[in-house]
Amino acid sequence: MDIVALESLEERELVPGYRGRFVHSAHVTLAYWSIRAQAALPEHAHPHEQAVNLLEGTFQLTVGGETAELGAGRVVVIPPHARHSGKALTDCRILDVFYPIRDDYR
Repeated sequence: MDIVALESLEERELVPGYRGRFVHSAHVTLAYWSIRAQAALPEHAHPHEQAVNLLEGTFQLTVGGETAELGAGRVVVIPPHARHSGKALTDCRILDVFYPIRDDYR
């Protein structure tokens, strides 16, 4: 059994205001984000399916031109290649799950 202590993982800022710790299994990447209020995530797309799990805070997410305001306990699944963007309305914690693995997050 592999046990990962998240606090032992290096935290990296990949987009201004988005600091993440990354866990990779054989098939998925888990991205644990700490996001600063008002930090914007530019529109982008990738070949991975992504499940966005809002753990804390309020986050505005746009997927395929449709915008929603998410609070804690909300989950959105983003299909592969879908254009999406976001903005933290408050400080947020998000767990993103990507399939397949995000090699660019290694």
